[in-house]
Amino acid sequence: MKLDVQLDARPDQAAARARELLDAGVDGLFTFEGPHDVFLPLIVAAGSADVRETDLMTNVAIAIPRSPMHLANLAYDLQLLSGGRFRLGLGSQIKPHIENRYGASWSKPAARMRETVLAVKAILGSWQDGTRLDFRGEFSRHTLMPPTFVPGPNPYGVPPVLLGALGPVMTRTAAEVADGLLVMPFHSARHFRERTLPAVAEGLELAGRAPLSDRAFDVYPQAIVAMGDSAAEIEAASVGVRGLLAFYGSTPAYRPVLEVEGWGDLQPELNALSKTGDIMTMIDLIDDDVLRTLAVVGTPAECAAEIKARFGDVADRICAYFPGSTHPPETVRGLAEALRAP
Repeated sequence: MKLDVQLDARPDQAAARARELLDAGVDGLFTFEGPHDVFLPLIVAAGSADVRETDLMTNVAIAIPRSPMHLANLAYDLQLLSGGRFRLGLGSQIKPHIENRYGASWSKPAARMRETVLAVKAILGSWQDGTRLDFRGEFSRHTLMPPTFVPGPNPYGVPPVLLGALGPVMTRTAAEVADGLLVMPFHSARHFRERTLPAVAEGLELAGRAPLSDRAFDVYPQAIVAMGDSAAEIEAASVGVRGLLAFYGSTPAYRPVLEVEGWGDLQPELNALSKTGDIMTMIDLIDDDVLRTLAVVGTPAECAAEIKARFGDVADRICAYFPGSTHPPETVRGLAEALRAP
């Protein structure tokens, strides 16, 4: 199993951080829509000769506020820069962020994401095949493409378009129209098996696509990892993980994950505390049972074994988050090597 980790650096530090991570043995780098632009660090990394042979991915770029044309242009150019190693990962975000952070309009998230994926693929396909662009959707229309604006076929082919999802509707949507599913990091093994995989199977069947067992549709699980080489290091790493789990758990959209485990009442409790700013009490509510159910905890070898047990039969790579931790290269290398081992 391959290991992707977050390129957690400002754009002006992205090349150096990418080299550090690659020296630690990771197979790919991803960015998320955080305090910096989601595309720019990957552009910087892809332009560095030292990072040329590395898989790169947005995980995720928030699609609803962006035009499919902008997304297609960025995906095309990053595919060029990376030598054909780019994957465009898209996500919807939640209503308060779309309306109050991005200043965009919110409606029908699954329908909008379906259309965005199809529009981006239509644009990239028209450039690749030379066919006339004629995409007419409910939310956007792309019918004008003068030759001046056509980059021509990408020598590395069309990059895959992936969709991040948690709930059954968005997960079905991903399986119907995208090239792969980015499994949201806030989940449990039970939620993944009982909710995510059945929704994937349903979406593939609805679209007349090959079943998941054929491995024609890619599943990219994500894991929140508390890792260390000693008990003290694992405990220190767990602090950041508990904080991230508390943040996710306070969000109503993530309550179904807690409900699967019988912890549905934890969500409104965390939500109420988040509104008063009582972060420490939120963290205290993430006890060891919650921690080890929703995250992966242990030494590099133990974490690799848990990741393989959860996802090894359906996925070829894992996206690992290390919230609040910057591990030395040898620790990350230990995880990468253990994941690659038979």
